[in-house]
Amino acid sequence: MAFDYKKEYKEFYLPKAVPSIVTVPKMNFLAVRGSGDPNEEGGTYKEAIGLLYGIAFTIKMSKKGDHRIDGYFDYVVPPLEGFWWQTGVFGIDYAHKEDFQWISVIRLPDFVARDNFEWAIAEATARKKQDFSKVEYLTYDEGLCVQCMHIGAYDDEPAAVEKMHQYMMEQGYVLDITGERYHHEIYLSDARRVVPEKLRTVIRHPIRRA
Repeated sequence: MAFDYKKEYKEFYLPKAVPSIVTVPKMNFLAVRGSGDPNEEGGTYKEAIGLLYGIAFTIKMSKKGDHRIDGYFDYVVPPLEGFWWQTGVFGIDYAHKEDFQWISVIRLPDFVARDNFEWAIAEATARKKQDFSKVEYLTYDEGLCVQCMHIGAYDDEPAAVEKMHQYMMEQGYVLDITGERYHHEIYLSDARRVVPEKLRTVIRHPIRRA
């Protein structure tokens, strides 16, 4: 059976709908950076998602080709995630999506080293006749965070965020969103197939001791 990060690391991917404190370890990701409204039809965000999955599945399916990755084991491609911020805004202003800056990411298994990533870029470029140069290999050490599962439309996230912030303050923490620590979302539902009120999204914010 393929290794499923969501099931094996439930503390990071399947938190409860009430806030909790978690320490997230360093992880490697496929990443594409961009800006603008993610809902824009034909926009850079949707393009980024296509690029990420193109490389993610090239690596996953390497088992069927001649390229061998040391330590490879079969796995379910982890869910799409996103780091979000807006210049001059502490937190997130949901009313102005056009001002979003973002890094769209998919987690990489630890066995995927940088040279494996570079092979996948070259392989996907040759096979798909597409430019994958925007995809980068990103290492991110998220550290101490508050998080919860949000069930519902993305535009309804502020209520969950408010609960998270109230909880962290009660526990003696303050928000620590900076130029290197971001509002983080993990998308467990396919928005093309799931009605908005049933979407499941992990929301995570960096914190520090008050």
